[in-house]
Amino acid sequence: MFVKTGGVSKIAKKTVRDLDVAGKRVLVRVDFNVPLDKNGQVADDTRIRAAIPTINYLIEKNAKVILISHLGRPKGKVDEKYRMDPVAGRLSELLGLPVAKVDDCVGEAPQSAVERMQGGGVVLLENVRFHPEEEKNDEKFARRLAELADIFVNDAFGTAHRAHASTEGVAEFLPAVAGFLMENELAMLGKLLAEPERPFAAVMGGAKVSDKIAVISNLLNKVDVLIIGGGMSNTFLKAQGYDTGKSLLEADKVDLAKNLIGEAKSKGVNILLPVDVVVALAAAPDSEQKTVPVDRIPADWMALDIGPESAGHFAGALRTAKTVVWNGPMGVFEMEPFAKGTEALAHALAEIDATTVIGGGDSVAAVKKAGVVEKMTHISTGGGASLEFLEGKQLPGVVALLDK
Repeated sequence: MFVKTGGVSKIAKKTVRDLDVAGKRVLVRVDFNVPLDKNGQVADDTRIRAAIPTINYLIEKNAKVILISHLGRPKGKVDEKYRMDPVAGRLSELLGLPVAKVDDCVGEAPQSAVERMQGGGVVLLENVRFHPEEEKNDEKFARRLAELADIFVNDAFGTAHRAHASTEGVAEFLPAVAGFLMENELAMLGKLLAEPERPFAAVMGGAKVSDKIAVISNLLNKVDVLIIGGGMSNTFLKAQGYDTGKSLLEADKVDLAKNLIGEAKSKGVNILLPVDVVVALAAAPDSEQKTVPVDRIPADWMALDIGPESAGHFAGALRTAKTVVWNGPMGVFEMEPFAKGTEALAHALAEIDATTVIGGGDSVAAVKKAGVVEKMTHISTGGGASLEFLEGKQLPGVVALLDK
């Protein structure tokens, strides 16, 4: 009934602007999977705020706005601590209008709530993952969700890599388009892979090479500079013959790291690794620590951050870049003594004249902590989705949307 194709090379998808939503029942998949504090209240409303432009547009068009999201990992059953009530309360404050919270997402309760709705009204359905059928992408469950609406809008890029009932399944039964958040993510990340302004640099950090193998392999065909830091850099240093002491190391990935280094050189990609590291006897803030060159890591110590010389080296390489994508911290940045490398990188990116795209929860947290969020071009809302997109994978929640 609806033509839906997708892939990284073709991501021109219809958006909420392309359909007449006036007076229509619009089911919007949002990503309200927000952290809650010890009192069960929203601790960080960034993801809620990110959906506001789409919600406001629909309100202005007099649509009946039906929001659906997951929260936490309730494992397919009702879990009181993951109810959507605190999210509804915070959303109501941000919108400046009442948001009715419905105690289920399928069945009589949402049906009657939607029937009572006026144009411009907003309801938030209960946590969709209270139903095991959601993650199984159960067709009957998806159909029941679709029965609530006339149009489906996916504005949850952070879950677009999941083939779930509320991200992919429901799009089989309704005209499905992107919200503004989804549109922006696809535009920014799509440009990175299709037509980046050069020089194009990628900064990869985090703990494990295995988490980023596919991304690095794909980006080696795209970038001019590849910077590797964080725990994963230990595996690359080992591949170059350095002794990494008791540092985090994926011994079974050393040969792979060696191959990736060789591939980078053969493709003319400038690959940069740390030249010095902050080492400690233990991964603890009060542990004895010092900065050493990478060829002098003591046998009983572990590398927990890049050193100042590495930070300067990386910053220098980024100074002439016109496009940068960063995913993953340079060290154990949640511990203050090992956060300096990550913070230095955040400040370096804030100072360059380039398109800067930040992906992954830790990298986003780092730029927030450094106080430079406003200086970044784009902060991606999807950790796993961003990585899979950069790997060149098709995202089910994107493929399901109508093409332009």
